[in-house]
Amino acid sequence: MKKQIIKHLDLDLYEETLPNGLRIFVIPKNNVNNVYVTLSTKYGSADNEFVPLKEKDMVEVPKGVAHFLEHKMFAQKDGMDPLSFFTMRGASGNANTSNFKTTYLFSGSDYLEENLNYLLDYVQEPYFTLENVETEKGIITQEINMYKDNPYTEAFESLMLNCFKELPIRYNVLGSVDSINSITKEDLYCCYKTFYHPSNMFLVITGNVDKDEVINIVKENQAKKHFPKQEKIKRKTYKENKEVVKKELVMQRNIAIPKLLLAFKIKFDDIPLKNRIIRYYLSMYSQMKFGNISAFLDKLKADKIITSGMGVSLVAYKKDAALIYDAETYKPKELKTRILKEANLEGLSEEDFERKKKSFLASAIYLSDNIFRLNDKIMSDIIEEDEANTDVYDEIKNLNYQEFLKVMESISFDNVTSVIIKPEK
Repeated sequence: MKKQIIKHLDLDLYEETLPNGLRIFVIPKNNVNNVYVTLSTKYGSADNEFVPLKEKDMVEVPKGVAHFLEHKMFAQKDGMDPLSFFTMRGASGNANTSNFKTTYLFSGSDYLEENLNYLLDYVQEPYFTLENVETEKGIITQEINMYKDNPYTEAFESLMLNCFKELPIRYNVLGSVDSINSITKEDLYCCYKTFYHPSNMFLVITGNVDKDEVINIVKENQAKKHFPKQEKIKRKTYKENKEVVKKELVMQRNIAIPKLLLAFKIKFDDIPLKNRIIRYYLSMYSQMKFGNISAFLDKLKADKIITSGMGVSLVAYKKDAALIYDAETYKPKELKTRILKEANLEGLSEEDFERKKKSFLASAIYLSDNIFRLNDKIMSDIIEEDEANTDVYDEIKNLNYQEFLKVMESISFDNVTSVIIKPEK
């Protein structure tokens, strides 16, 4: 068992890799009553093209398979609903799919051994039939149509399609109605066998646990199961253009107030820093320039350009990213013009930078008191870097203004796309 100290947060991280490749990460916190357990596979909606287990050629599966597969893992041969199992034992269960991972989870304070064993068992025992696959298509189609009825969700999806040309993050995690209806039981088993091998999965356990006890529970569970030898998974690699696909889209939908969504397409191939350090700087830039306490936002409110605040977010895929801004506005074209004019380094100061760095440090410290955010942070680290980052506090503390300026000066803000939603006439 490997022990690491999460510096400055008074936390210990224990890691162990089992013979079948399953990695276990445990952070005990004895000052809480709850336990949060996540079992994740490094497989998400972005993994549509890959070489299946024991095959040689690349295949492309329908978009939305990862999310569809997550849904079907809740269909068990014995008819037991996993969510009901956890509920009857005082726990709350769930699952989610993102671009890069699929996670199955539960949280609760009692029956830890029983719940942990069940989590491992139901995720490692798929049960796909022609009937339950066909039934699920109708359920997910309803989910897709529900989101289609939300004009802001539709606008964001359009923004991603207009921003990225090759990267699979341009597509909706759920897929489309057509892609969902083309999914077969064979597609599900192909993806499951390729990506749900223990060597491509990991457990993160945070909360009031004994590290030796929970690791022994997992060891005993996995020792009873046989898994075939797994080779390294071959995924398709992508080369993304610098230019956006489409510069502007105007939509008319059943809304009361117009809205602007704008994305700067960013590439940072030539910046010799870790991706997450670059993303720190991009996030700091966005918040200083366009965030809730920025002078720019105050000016927009004073001039009655926006109705309330402005959303600021970052979507990233390795060395590509999109800085996204959105706001309700009766003057979408003027708002766009102002954002484009503001996208520079003017008005930033080292004092602003240090103030924002302190807020990032405060967020890092807050992790230590929240077993859910702590667990999420470890999951993100494993997906992105394949290791837990125990130096997050020092990493943020070592961010410096001169390096920040060099990073931002090397980034072009010339590639931009926008979506405007207007009320129907």
